[in-house]
Amino acid sequence: MISLSLYIFWIGVILVVYTYVGYGLIIYIFSKVWGKYGIADYQADDKLPEITLLIAAYNEERFISEKINNSLSLNYPVEKLNIWVVADGSTDKTLEIAQRFPTIKVFHEPERKGKIHAVNRVMKFVKTSITIFSDANTDLNPDAIKNIVRHFQDKNVGGVAGEKRIAVNKEDNASGSGEGLYWKYESTLKTLDSNLSTAIGAAGELFALRTELYHEPAPDTIIEDFVTSMKIVAQGYRFVYEPEAYALETASATLKDEWKRKVRISAGGIQAILRLPELLNPFRYGLISWQYLSHRVLRWTLAPLALPLILISNYFLFNESFLYQITFYCQIFFYAIALAGHFLRDKKISVKGFFVPYYFSMMNLSVFAGIGRLLRKQQSVIWEKSERALS
Repeated sequence: MISLSLYIFWIGVILVVYTYVGYGLIIYIFSKVWGKYGIADYQADDKLPEITLLIAAYNEERFISEKINNSLSLNYPVEKLNIWVVADGSTDKTLEIAQRFPTIKVFHEPERKGKIHAVNRVMKFVKTSITIFSDANTDLNPDAIKNIVRHFQDKNVGGVAGEKRIAVNKEDNASGSGEGLYWKYESTLKTLDSNLSTAIGAAGELFALRTELYHEPAPDTIIEDFVTSMKIVAQGYRFVYEPEAYALETASATLKDEWKRKVRISAGGIQAILRLPELLNPFRYGLISWQYLSHRVLRWTLAPLALPLILISNYFLFNESFLYQITFYCQIFFYAIALAGHFLRDKKISVKGFFVPYYFSMMNLSVFAGIGRLLRKQQSVIWEKSERALS
């Protein structure tokens, strides 16, 4: 029993440390030593391409007017900026508000079939060479589009992932603190990935692609933004990460909303792994396969499974040496802080790091819930959207 526990403990520790710390350190070194991609040059306004900004909006009456005004104010030639809103299935005033703007093209069907169906339907009408996708509850920085399109001067670039930023308050609850810190960590990794070869996935808040490379994801795809971007990588193109093109949004209103969102992403992550097996072939994709495995696959599979196994095996090793007593107590302390974070999750606390153990634990627990929903076929692409906090 001790021998088995020893193997489980150390394999689990190595796996978790590598996934959440080790990979970041290695990709940082690789990026500094072998990174070959610099900053693309800006284009003069008369050389900028015509683009389509596609905004998917379902029951977004709280945000749609602000989103359209933000889009109209972007630093991009107005005659080259086509702003489209697809509001399929909306039952509130989203459609009515969007139609008040004469220069905005609005698409709507009364039946709600999910975001992916709405986007697939509208993409058939896009004539511009570049399509940029953005969510209705986000604001873009003024130069976002210019910072994105400059990368398409390189014919090897198939898409560009913008940065997702969470509006930070001086005092945040568990959702705001945890989500904000998580996306800062993600942004760092994506920047390093992109500098070395390619970004591993894009967030639906803001990303762009060559329209000709868009292939409709299967209608039951849960996280279509990730699958769409990685399918382009699988075709041999780079996906660039551009942190100076960012979408700003507030955190999830409550941990219940954030949990719902994380479970959906986890279910979609497992589904994506099953649908992108080719990317795990290092003989074809080389470093990209390693990046994909380390940055995404392990996070959605083995790392969450390893966490409870480390704790259980550590219990059986407790009396073997002082080292295992220290590691056991450290884990108990970490999960105690996580439990305290659970009880204080709706409190406003100025120490941002306080909620990290809770958010980390919740994020990994959501993988188990996501797998369960996927196996029971309970995770529909037509999902109840998470509410965002008021700014």
